[in-house]
Amino acid sequence: MDTRSDVRAELYPAAEPFDQGMLALDDVHTMYWETCGNPLGVPVLFLHGGPGGGCSVEHRRFFDPDVFRIVLFDQRGAGNSKPLGEAQDNTTRHLVRDIETLRDYLGVKQWLVFGGSWGSTLALAYGEAHPERCLGFVLRGVFLGRPAEIQWFLYGLRQVFPEAWRRFAGMLPAAERSDLLAGYLTRLFDADPRVNVPFARAWSEYEASCSTLLPNPELARQYADESIGLARLEAHYFAHECFLSPEQLLGGLHRIRHLPAAIVHGRYDMICPIASADELARAWPGARYEVVPDGGHSVWEPSLRSTVIREVERFKRLLG
Repeated sequence: MDTRSDVRAELYPAAEPFDQGMLALDDVHTMYWETCGNPLGVPVLFLHGGPGGGCSVEHRRFFDPDVFRIVLFDQRGAGNSKPLGEAQDNTTRHLVRDIETLRDYLGVKQWLVFGGSWGSTLALAYGEAHPERCLGFVLRGVFLGRPAEIQWFLYGLRQVFPEAWRRFAGMLPAAERSDLLAGYLTRLFDADPRVNVPFARAWSEYEASCSTLLPNPELARQYADESIGLARLEAHYFAHECFLSPEQLLGGLHRIRHLPAAIVHGRYDMICPIASADELARAWPGARYEVVPDGGHSVWEPSLRSTVIREVERFKRLLG
């Protein structure tokens, strides 16, 4: 790991958007998007997690606003996109197509693709579908959307966070706990907020409780505030194995293996265990692979955040 003092490790001040809007995608979905930084700079696309997590002002701060044309958007059903938590016509294929729609709308020829957690999944899916549009990749908290990874989230986490898992599973009657996903799906998509809101918060608080190496109550509160879109769409995507074949992303890696990439992963990431990042790095020998020894899953942990920023800075020097 590069520890030179001249390598930036802190977030940039938040840049205000110089352009933003709502882009109609089809008869159901409308996408919120924004651009900030340098209008003539190197385009960089930020892909948020979840699915359903949405973007925030803080996400702009990973990128030098003097160098990058920073593009953020809320994926279908997420954040400020409408309708919130909508699963109709919401698949990985739709999201990949939406990225191309946005790229064409903004007149971007190529961009650096940045994605964390589910954003890393979508970055790989997009890159493999449109390699000619990508300058490179910064991937954090790698998730390959495979059935074993989904089962780990639903059941494996109890091996490390038994208290959080008991609260999560305990929302359902004992007879339904052998299929947590089905039980949660039924409640999350119930039309009655008295049903869907408590289950959305329980799902989101479970994820937040397991996302950091040390407890972070503030993160849990933030997840709870964003819970309905996140919980509904994560459950929806998990029920369909992320609309990917089991080894689709590793199998298609040859399409982007020639491009520069950075893979950053916390050693103690419990949401997305490091084995997937390790597999990706071994299949992509040209990629920089940084294991953060005291990192969990959340990019807001200081050491993980700093490592991600340093990798973005490398791309700034490479592409700027």
